[in-house]
Amino acid sequence: MASALFRYRASLLLFIAGLILAGVTAFPLLHELRLLCQMLGIDEPARYAELSGLRHWIAQVAHGLEQTYAKFPFIAYGTDWLAFGHLSIAMFFIRPLWKPLESDWVLKCGLICCAGILPLAFIAGAMRGIPFYWQLIDCSFGVFGAVPLLYCLKMSKQMQAEKQ
Repeated sequence: MASALFRYRASLLLFIAGLILAGVTAFPLLHELRLLCQMLGIDEPARYAELSGLRHWIAQVAHGLEQTYAKFPFIAYGTDWLAFGHLSIAMFFIRPLWKPLESDWVLKCGLICCAGILPLAFIAGAMRGIPFYWQLIDCSFGVFGAVPLLYCLKMSKQMQAEKQ
């Protein structure tokens, strides 16, 4: 059981770390986009119309954030709350970390949330003009997030069976 418990906790810690990382990186969006522009060789995001593909999209988003933050800096408060939400959700997975045999409902709720990412990304993404390839990237958070949770559920059932 110790080996199963270790694998369970390692998998759940990976999921928690992903939530925390997603939350923390939602705070400095403009700075991150400026770095990404640098890495992609985008000198002037305002000239995004001259670019294509991923470079066009990243430059357009960077330009949009620069304009928005310059005129309406309070809009960033929304992504601050997004970050807080990720960090808060991560807290709910602490109990399953320590009490795995009593916390399947948290894992199942997490799986429902992971599944909910797909329709949100496709519906809201299409409504907001998000490129399809970027919608797929957003969907990957739900798919990759579900993997450790499914594994934890499997390990939880295995540990429960071993306990009996």
